[in-house]
Amino acid sequence: MQSALDGVHRAGVPGVYAEVRDADRTWRGASGVADVTTGRPVTPDMRQRVGSITKTFTAAAIMQQVEQGRIRLDAPIGDYLPQLVPGERGRKITVRMLLNNTSGLPDYIRYAFPSLGEGSSKSLDDNRFRQFRPAELIKMGVDAPPAGEPGATPGVYSNTNYLLLGQLLERVTGTTAEEYITRNVIERAGLRRTGFPTGPRIGGPHSRMYEALWGGIDPPRDYSVYNMSWTGTGAALVSTMEDLNRFYGKLLDGRIVSRSSLAQMQRTVPVVALDGTLIDYGLGLHKVGTRGCGTFWGHDGTVWGAGTISLTRADGKRQMSVAVNLQRWNKPDSSGKPQHHPIDEALKTLQRQAMCGEADARENPTSPPASSGPDLS
Repeated sequence: MQSALDGVHRAGVPGVYAEVRDADRTWRGASGVADVTTGRPVTPDMRQRVGSITKTFTAAAIMQQVEQGRIRLDAPIGDYLPQLVPGERGRKITVRMLLNNTSGLPDYIRYAFPSLGEGSSKSLDDNRFRQFRPAELIKMGVDAPPAGEPGATPGVYSNTNYLLLGQLLERVTGTTAEEYITRNVIERAGLRRTGFPTGPRIGGPHSRMYEALWGGIDPPRDYSVYNMSWTGTGAALVSTMEDLNRFYGKLLDGRIVSRSSLAQMQRTVPVVALDGTLIDYGLGLHKVGTRGCGTFWGHDGTVWGAGTISLTRADGKRQMSVAVNLQRWNKPDSSGKPQHHPIDEALKTLQRQAMCGEADARENPTSPPASSGPDLS
């Protein structure tokens, strides 16, 4: 494992750290630096902005409300939030479609960060301390051209869906979604270092987070200080690799939601991720198959400068959570297509090692990466 971590660092990631669990054994490791200026090293216990892994927490909170009868999975979202999704779309799009990304609502990020379409970081810098309201971001997605018909597959991954789910939680619980998720998901799982940020800074030991924007920012710029209102219940959580493994272990063991709710979460459909790949997506959960190592469940996610993946084998006995402090390292070729980078292969080797162990990693060196790839979620 340490050799695989070192390989990711040598390939160009400033810092990488991980926790891997195999039955009752736990391994933690790190390689590289948390700050390229001072040389401060990364450590396995650092806090990280975990991006779209937040979606599993939000989905679990929704399923708890389904169990209590306050939300119906196949009810139209217009029954709950007619002001946010009005008219025919509100009547056609169900809560389940929001959870599994088959609503047809496009992602709002390209509209909140318009310079990204030109390969410019201007929007990232302009929005660093901006306080977005969920309703204004949702409106960007709802008003944009549809990504597909409600319920059609493959679905299209969209952060708009999960901001709506956050507003749905507020509607039915009478408290903020962040407060509900903290009390009923984070605390129920016994997570001590996981939470929604209350300002632009991360509390506790953490790495700087370097964004390359596909070569548009050279050298990569630190975005660890950032107002996360642009993503909220879709991707704002801060956590540790230890906490993520604990959370997914308890979720898949039926201790966060009921077994019947978990079965609903594990009903997958094909969904096009933001990087264009096709993934098996349930209700806030990815399904990841391997050659000979079993089926894994979890999520990955990125925000500006930070990438994380957390996967747990279906039997709960093998887990891995990995964090890196560099994102969007693939520079485009002359046609605009992101080029392969040594980091891609090094991460694939690391993930395979973490999921399958040394022997299986040697036997299956060309297995596909577990992650759905760098996205903007």
